[in-house]
Amino acid sequence: MAFRLKLAPVHTNFDFFRHQILTLGGASLLTVLSIFAMFWPGLNFGIDFRGGTTIRTETSQPLDIGKYRSALETLHLGDVVISEVFDPAFGPDQHVATVRIQAQGDSNAAMDGAAIARVTEALRTVDPDVKVISTESVGPKVSGELIWTAAWSILATLVGIMLYIWLRFEWQFGVGTGVALIHDLFLTIGLFVVFQLKVDLTIVAALLTLLGYSVNDKVVVFDRLRENLVKYKSMPLREVMNLSVNETLSRTVVTSVTTLLALIPLLVLGGDVIRGFVFAMVWGVLIGTYSSIFVAKNIVLFLGVNRNRDRKIDPAAKLFGDKVEVADADK
Repeated sequence: MAFRLKLAPVHTNFDFFRHQILTLGGASLLTVLSIFAMFWPGLNFGIDFRGGTTIRTETSQPLDIGKYRSALETLHLGDVVISEVFDPAFGPDQHVATVRIQAQGDSNAAMDGAAIARVTEALRTVDPDVKVISTESVGPKVSGELIWTAAWSILATLVGIMLYIWLRFEWQFGVGTGVALIHDLFLTIGLFVVFQLKVDLTIVAALLTLLGYSVNDKVVVFDRLRENLVKYKSMPLREVMNLSVNETLSRTVVTSVTTLLALIPLLVLGGDVIRGFVFAMVWGVLIGTYSSIFVAKNIVLFLGVNRNRDRKIDPAAKLFGDKVEVADADK
């Protein structure tokens, strides 16, 4: 007999609105606190947003990034990111690394020649053949522009997702999805504030990725809700929503757990370079699953849904190629 692992019951009958003062109210409070935390104590920006100096080194010896990092820790330079560069132009016998060091001091000044010399000497304690082939500095003005560019890209993603949900379903569904995604976004940012984790461009990429992941599950729930609104015309909206979430709960849990099974090994074994990205994704999966069950539908219930419109085919469903028929309310 084949063994079948069930991560969640196929048929459930939970009342997800029973404790909505705690589930939705608590989520709203944490979201507001996270927004305030962005300004005090504030985000711990990394090199991308604070500016700094990039030093490119070259050696004929195989690189050991861990030893490079240990050698530079004694200089107390703050945030340091080291990565190896793979480029056929350097030849098979040349090993190139980029060392990115945050701006030094309260003035966000770039490193001077003496500081770069100290970095070079520290690296030569690990590899005597290492030499600096180029240096570049990024000032606070460019870093400030990157912060605004990242903020606008996240905002554009939110607006685009809300418009998509509005066209596919109704405007109430778009607002519910938007509120839930704002909840996911700011609770993730709030976690980075609490633990003072570095926020750089890879974290922005993680935020954009988790927004896409989170909206996927909400579309599934809303799609089932749209079908059930047709099937159960006389059932109260709250009960239809509860039924829809229960019917998609097993899919939600299985999707989240399988995603976490791929992310957790990366979090543990992936190394420092991708740890922040993966950490944001793990938390985003958890909080996105929560918002799909306890946030998005509650907002739609509060706004209400027009269930008495005469139409044979949902225009949004027709636009996106669905075959969901919407019957007359009096039939």
